Amino acid sequence: MSVCGVEDKHLEILENKFNVSIYPKGNELTIKGDLVRIEDTIKVLYTLKDLYNSSAEITEQKVINIADNIYNDKENKFISMKIKLPYLGRNIEMKTVSQGEYLYKMQKSDIIFSTGAAGTGKTFLSVAYAINLLSEGKIERIIITRPVVEAGESLGYLPGDFKEKISPYMRPVYDALYSIISADMISRFTEEGKIEVAPLAYMRGRTLSRSFIILDEAQNTTISQMKMFLSRIGEKSKVVVTGDISQSDLPKNAQSGLEHALRILSNINGISFHHFEKKDVIRHHLVSKILEAYDNADY
Repeated sequence: MSVCGVEDKHLEILENKFNVSIYPKGNELTIKGDLVRIEDTIKVLYTLKDLYNSSAEITEQKVINIADNIYNDKENKFISMKIKLPYLGRNIEMKTVSQGEYLYKMQKSDIIFSTGAAGTGKTFLSVAYAINLLSEGKIERIIITRPVVEAGESLGYLPGDFKEKISPYMRPVYDALYSIISADMISRFTEEGKIEVAPLAYMRGRTLSRSFIILDEAQNTTISQMKMFLSRIGEKSKVVVTGDISQSDLPKNAQSGLEHALRILSNINGISFHHFEKKDVIRHHLVSKILEAYDNADY
């Protein structure tokens, strides 16, 4: 098959460019990898097929050029993507290509795992996109949850009523909400049941349909908690799981449910994965350098 090149050299070029695996079998190709890069690979292959059908010469350099153009076009598309917020009459623009790719995956997939350091927009963008879908009537409610046992503390031993106990754990979630919509709107949506912020344990026994469900700080879930959460997904719902596996507060002998899920669910069609790099951190310009220094430190 000339599209594949001599000894499948063209396929090797695409595998290296898009970080995918291509398995030829007869006249069929199976492609495995990231959703976005699979789409890019398919676009290149269709372009090569058209060239082949027109009897045009297909050189390795031509394959490289086509792949580069498609890759760059996709990056330009990502950085120009926006989240519309009709409630506020404004849009949220992507600050990095990676943010645009993350938004694209949220649009295309029902379950998305997003990992990386704090400050990359994992939670903020998922909340913003959820509000966009709510405003367009595509979902009925937004549910934001996170495990509330961190740094060895259990809620049962903390002073105060339920709201006082969970407030410190849920504060970052409310910060994301407040940065997007007004406090009055949050209160109204909460009263109407359109926005719910609750500890992960309160998801047990429920079926969450027509909802946008965000599991934040998922690195602090156990394997059983993650399984419980993922099994709550109902019809016409979308789920985003965010976390930083380098920041787990679980006991040393406990395996993170996020890390486990990333490993065992990677080959399931319909589930997307996105990882933010240190360069994607949108905070003070020194933060990414500080994180890199700690990663390289020889303790």
